Amino acid sequence: MDVTTTPRLRSGQAISLASLHPAVGATHRRKIVGRGEGSGHGGSATRGTKGQRARSGATRMVGFEGGQTPLLRRLPKRGFRNGPFRRRYTVIHVESLGKAFGPGQVVDEAALRERGMVKRSLPVKVLDAGVSELSHALVVRVSACSAQARAKIQASGGTVETPC
Repeated sequence: MDVTTTPRLRSGQAISLASLHPAVGATHRRKIVGRGEGSGHGGSATRGTKGQRARSGATRMVGFEGGQTPLLRRLPKRGFRNGPFRRRYTVIHVESLGKAFGPGQVVDEAALRERGMVKRSLPVKVLDAGVSELSHALVVRVSACSAQARAKIQASGGTVETPC
């Protein structure tokens, strides 16, 4: 269907999926490369002539600068980085616990996964977003809990049980 001959909406006509069309110039034909000279993109298949990017499997690692020492290696390394050994947590806010669980309910990692609040298999840490107070008591059993979150849960009459 040609874009220029697409029927336009007349006044008073209801819009339907059949009457919608993209704006003129919004769509383009897909470029088909490497299918012979008759396609207009044969021969080198838009890769240019020779060179690293013209070869098969031509992918370069992130930060590659054509053989020049990459910026990441040129910059000085300073300080201590503990990346591989840092503790990673799935973060849950006290406010969302108050909305998802009723008074006196036990909040543990299994209950959070059951409600779809935790998807990854990382340990759970409860944090305080500082937005509102917890309106009812909860029994929270998670891997870690911030001091502010602990204070907010205990102020509402609940308890926090964390290992160690």
